[in-house]
Amino acid sequence: MRTKLFSIPHAPAFALVLLAASGVAGCNSNPVRDVATSLGAGPQLAPTPDFVARSRPANLDYMPIGTPVPERPTPARTAAEIKAAEAELDALRNRNEAAGAAAAELGKTPPPEPVRLPANSSANTSQQTRQKANSNRRP
Repeated sequence: MRTKLFSIPHAPAFALVLLAASGVAGCNSNPVRDVATSLGAGPQLAPTPDFVARSRPANLDYMPIGTPVPERPTPARTAAEIKAAEAELDALRNRNEAAGAAAAELGKTPPPEPVRLPANSSANTSQQTRQKANSNRRP
């Protein structure tokens, strides 16, 4: 006599196994990867860099909502400090503009005169003859 593979009494157990398997599949664990890593054949986990570890809080359970923003580590500048910084930037701009004007004055030198060849130069005529002899134009 032949029995059914999935009979009625086994259906709840099979559903429970499927539910457990789908729950485990959603986890961030991979037993093959974990075994391979422990044996030294899998991917090696890199340590967290110091600057990342210092910039993140130790407890990331939840994002705090409604908590006051912490105070700035440096106080805001006063009006006198702002005026002093603006004066410093203005002085720096004036120095840069003066340096640019001086460079522009140095750049206004006239270009050198071209070298003039004698009118009866053999190099000049031979090059013209060579150009005519090597041209592909047919009259």
